[in-house]
Amino acid sequence: MTTANEVINGSNAPEKLDYASDQEVRWCPGCGDYSILKQVETVLKEKGRPKEEIVFISGIGCSSRFPYYLDTYGMHSIHGRAPAIVSGLRAVRPELSVWMITGDGDSLSIGGNHLIHLLRRNVDVNVLLFNNEIYGLTKGQYSPTSPEGAVTKSTPMGSVDHPFNPLALCKGADATFIARAMDRDPKHLREVLLAADAHRGTSLIEIYQNCNVFNDGAFEVFTEKASKPFHTLFVEHGKPLVFANGTKGVKLDGMKPVVVDLSDGTTALDDLWIHDQHDGFKAPILMRLFDDPRLEGALPRPFGVLYMHERHTVESKINEQVAQAVARKGKGDLDALLRGERTWTIG
Repeated sequence: MTTANEVINGSNAPEKLDYASDQEVRWCPGCGDYSILKQVETVLKEKGRPKEEIVFISGIGCSSRFPYYLDTYGMHSIHGRAPAIVSGLRAVRPELSVWMITGDGDSLSIGGNHLIHLLRRNVDVNVLLFNNEIYGLTKGQYSPTSPEGAVTKSTPMGSVDHPFNPLALCKGADATFIARAMDRDPKHLREVLLAADAHRGTSLIEIYQNCNVFNDGAFEVFTEKASKPFHTLFVEHGKPLVFANGTKGVKLDGMKPVVVDLSDGTTALDDLWIHDQHDGFKAPILMRLFDDPRLEGALPRPFGVLYMHERHTVESKINEQVAQAVARKGKGDLDALLRGERTWTIG
């Protein structure tokens, strides 16, 4: 492992750091996880932080093997409980770059309660939520994001459950950075990863990840060359919502999004919905653009940074309280701190 001193002294300059570990990557051939791993490594190289300052923590699932494949600190933790490990680490080591790797089963099923509290507390961590709409590690059962009617090992007649919209759930939990990317668009994924890493607070990226064994082609309409332009909407802050190679756009009719034709010249770009990633009122509409029953699937699926908001992190407030406690008269007196000021004597 490269030491911080070696980096400082120039014997292993940041641009030469190799964050790949010596472990054999044991995902199924063709799995989308390979692409995500590659882009994370690329981002780490670009940032150039010493390996000792980076930690990857995962739960349980195919995605959660991630820490083994990076030559950084890491922990393969408990099913659904990675947020608890992350929260404890951030409280005592605020100088570290912390990443949490999870999947749609790990974070939205057994870990759902932990995830929403991580988000509302705004712990400073980059959360990569691999969504393949299936349980891959345990061999093909339906997950909380599997669509209604999905035929799986545990739903042979089709799932009757209504699935989560993960990003809408995150907005409801007051997440401060919400984004969507996909494994088969590495350039865009890398851009979103860099934006997430620059954000102070919980940065959550839902990454569409193809499970080519148990749910192959789940996101094919968004990744294939012929269909991608008409079904994907790549949002950029301050720019109009345009897709289909610039021939279609999205505008708001009141608060209802509608698709308009730009090819006939009757609609100007200024008339379209201009994306403001800080707009907390329009963000839920954008996140549900594709699953609003009023719209009957006519709208594309948005990718990119959908919402971002600056708010204090929970660990910053914790450390402020620690500093205040130490500064008090009689510092180090735990009994006095716990007793507080509202005490009285009886008798």
